[in-house]
Amino acid sequence: MPIYRCNQCGFISEESTTPVGSQMPCARCGTASTVFGTVFYVEKLLERYFAAMRELKALQQTEEASGTTETEAAAPSHPGTAHSDAPSALQDVNLHNTSLLATAQQHAPLRDWFAARQIDARFDHALVDTSGFFDDAARMVGGNYALYGELMDRVRYAYRKSHSWVNLELGQLAQKDAQAINALCRQLYSHTFFARYHYQKPEKIVRLTLQTAPAVRQFFDGGWLEWYAFMALIDHLQQSGQSFSCARGVKVVFPNEDLHELDVLCLPAGQAPICIECKSGEFRRDIDKYLRLRKRLGLDKSRFILCAADLTEEQAAGLSAMYDLSFVNLQTLAGHLQRLV
Repeated sequence: MPIYRCNQCGFISEESTTPVGSQMPCARCGTASTVFGTVFYVEKLLERYFAAMRELKALQQTEEASGTTETEAAAPSHPGTAHSDAPSALQDVNLHNTSLLATAQQHAPLRDWFAARQIDARFDHALVDTSGFFDDAARMVGGNYALYGELMDRVRYAYRKSHSWVNLELGQLAQKDAQAINALCRQLYSHTFFARYHYQKPEKIVRLTLQTAPAVRQFFDGGWLEWYAFMALIDHLQQSGQSFSCARGVKVVFPNEDLHELDVLCLPAGQAPICIECKSGEFRRDIDKYLRLRKRLGLDKSRFILCAADLTEEQAAGLSAMYDLSFVNLQTLAGHLQRLV
């Protein structure tokens, strides 16, 4: 039987009449609460419990191994720098399900790096909280974008035209592809990315009702690519044993009060930042803007990356040769990061 938990008062109850993925008023306080399938809810609860236990163990091990002396603690340090051989406190953390990144302390090295260059960096710490489902959904979409790209385009177009639904006719697709798209829609619905999901099996038509939540709309409007690039970057740094500071959606204000937003940022210990700008649609008109921004930040061409979902490898290589920027697509992003760190 479906279940819901009120985020306002903590009340938990079963609900037999409201469809999974939709919202209903809490029986205790009336706050709108999302209804989940019981098995799905318990699975996610256990995932978070075991992730929290691993994080706690990792933090305890880091504290025991650090052995910082009073002299070392008092030694001066330069803003935005760290010892490259220091073990990463996030080494054993499940980065796909944690709120440890969403703190001012985690963002501090990036803040200090910008401050040393008289740049005001403004962070929304919650944008790197991976305890929700945005990063999971982004990895599913990006993992097979050649197949799922049309679905993302259809949903984005529907939002922009203020439509409330999307119908997908799968009858003309190969059976394996149709099953994969249907499975993705069903899984996204279970994570509340769609308000309703229905599959008409005889006609092979998926009927989707769109969510009205702004965060979900932003995900389909390009946010999924930012999440995909962000997770690819921090996964690679964790696997390489690097300490790092990371952020998403950073608003930077230069001394002349020019304002820019940087999609994905990461500062590996002892290195310059890596900046990834993400484009799921047209980007050519913005090339000159990114060229100027890279120069103002003082970053090497290899560390200012433009990740465009629809680029071919040949196009990415050609554009990288033409401009002082690094162009990648979903398939070449990981290889480029490996060459950097």
